[in-house]
Amino acid sequence: MSLVRRAVPEDAPEVLRLRQVMIDSMVSSDGPTEWHAQSLPTLLARLSEPDGDFAAFVVDHPQRPGALAALVVGTIEYRIGRPGNPEGIVGFVFSVATDPDARRRGYARACMDDLLDWFRGRGAAQVHLTASAQAAPLYASLGFKPKPDPLMELGL
Repeated sequence: MSLVRRAVPEDAPEVLRLRQVMIDSMVSSDGPTEWHAQSLPTLLARLSEPDGDFAAFVVDHPQRPGALAALVVGTIEYRIGRPGNPEGIVGFVFSVATDPDARRRGYARACMDDLLDWFRGRGAAQVHLTASAQAAPLYASLGFKPKPDPLMELGL
C-alpha cells in the first residue's frame, strides 16, 4: 500500500504550512504567514475538485497525527500545440516540500511519482518545474532536464 494519497480539503491548512516551509527554505528566513488566511478559501475549493486541473499529493507525517510529512502540487495547463506536444497539454509542478523532520525518506519522490502518473492520465505530453539547487538531483533522477528558457515574472 502506498503512503501517498491525494490531498483533500481537510488537508488545506497543512498544505499551506508545507508551502510556507518551501518558501522559507528558498529565502532562508521565516516569512510572514498572513497570506494563508486569504489563500485558504481558494485552496479549499481547488482541493474539492477531483476532476479539475489542480492536484496535490501528500504523505501523512508518521510521528505527528494530523500533520503532513510531504507535499507535491501540480496543475494542468493548455498551451497552443507544437511539435512534440500537438495537444498543448502541459503539467506544471510547484510546491514540493517535505517537513524538515521527515526528510531523506523518499516521501517527495513517492509524491512526484503519483503526480507524474496523474499528469500522464490527464494527457500531458510535458511537465515543467523550477528547481532549487537542493531539489535538482531528485528531478534529474526522475528524468527532468534543465532548459535554457529563463523564467520572467510580472506582478499585477
